[in-house]
Amino acid sequence: MGAVCVLLAAVLPACTQDSTSGERVLELEARARSWEQSLEALAAENSELKGQIAALRQEQADFVEAQEAAETAREHEEEVADFEEEQEQQLVALEEGQVRTDKRMDALEARLQEFEEAASKTQSDLPSKEEWSKDKGKLQEGTPLERTARLVEASGGEIHYLEHTARETSVLVLPLEFVDGETPLIVSLHGFGGESASQAAYVPLHERVNSGGFALLLPNGQLDAQGNRFWNPTDECCEGGKTGEDDVAFLTELVAAARKTRDFGPVYFFGYSNGGFMSHHMACRGLPGLRAVASLAGTSYVEDSSCEGAPLVSVLHVHGTEDSVILYEGAGIESDSKGDGGKAFYLGAREMAARWSHRAGCDWSEDFQPYAALDLDQSVPGAETQAFRPESGCAEGISIELWAGEGSSHAPGYGYAFVDALLGWLLSQE
Repeated sequence: MGAVCVLLAAVLPACTQDSTSGERVLELEARARSWEQSLEALAAENSELKGQIAALRQEQADFVEAQEAAETAREHEEEVADFEEEQEQQLVALEEGQVRTDKRMDALEARLQEFEEAASKTQSDLPSKEEWSKDKGKLQEGTPLERTARLVEASGGEIHYLEHTARETSVLVLPLEFVDGETPLIVSLHGFGGESASQAAYVPLHERVNSGGFALLLPNGQLDAQGNRFWNPTDECCEGGKTGEDDVAFLTELVAAARKTRDFGPVYFFGYSNGGFMSHHMACRGLPGLRAVASLAGTSYVEDSSCEGAPLVSVLHVHGTEDSVILYEGAGIESDSKGDGGKAFYLGAREMAARWSHRAGCDWSEDFQPYAALDLDQSVPGAETQAFRPESGCAEGISIELWAGEGSSHAPGYGYAFVDALLGWLLSQE
């Protein structure tokens, strides 16, 4: 009632006890109670609304938290998916690598088996240690002619001896089946300090005389002041204690002497190192019936005027990129015209192939890609020799090739694969 009185005090001038006033008071009290009830209802409703608002806010907070959790989970799932995809790619790469490794292992095992079979066959064909020592001693005994004759006897060919007034007798090996006018003649020239027997031992062409159907001539070069045999692949007299004999004339006369024994077909020259220089020089100077020359680790000098006007022949240049004696890239030390012992310029392997190509009209380019990879050098793994040749422009019937042995030295570890490849190329130049 205190609250009612206060309210009434604010509305009425004073509280009276008359009936009219009493009724008025009662009415006001009733209205006051109604207001209080309304206020209480409003307060209750307000409290309920506050509760609902708090609940909504909590629900909203829970929703935001759940949304954030869901986003985090989605990002995690994406990361997991990316990780799983990366793992799958790595697994595929590993499987592909394993397949390549398996193939390589299979190839290596097959090659190893070939080596083992070849080694077994070679072992069965080798003489005993005592016989080998005896044969080796015989090979070292005697003159180059005697050593060469002993070495080629086992080839089964027919041996002839060619005399020359100024040089030692040379060995000529004929095939058992000889066709007049067709059977070709190959002249094989040793390197500096070598001789005919060492040349035959290094590149045993004599072992293919019968199967290849060709004749083989194994001459010896002249001796210098130190007793080293060499060829003079220039038109100048040799300096530094070497004699000035004309090897072009000697070899031309020797081939003519061979022709007196048989009617040969085309003539081919093959030379190693200094013998390779001489083979190139014979191509420059020309020789009746000369069809092609092949050079291993031997090139030619930068200034070689004797090549001007020479008849065109096919040329094969074989050179190891790691040759430390006759450099694959050529030499840059100029010779002194007074003969002070300086070395002469000589062309690199690619320059040599380009020189012969240009003379033959071939479309030679330094950007050539190899047309074949050959496995010739047993001391270098894989198919180390890249074979290059111009595909167009060459004069009819002329072939120019460069076989570059990647990693091969001045004396590559050649075997029968090289012998067969060399003969295949030479004898195809008809």
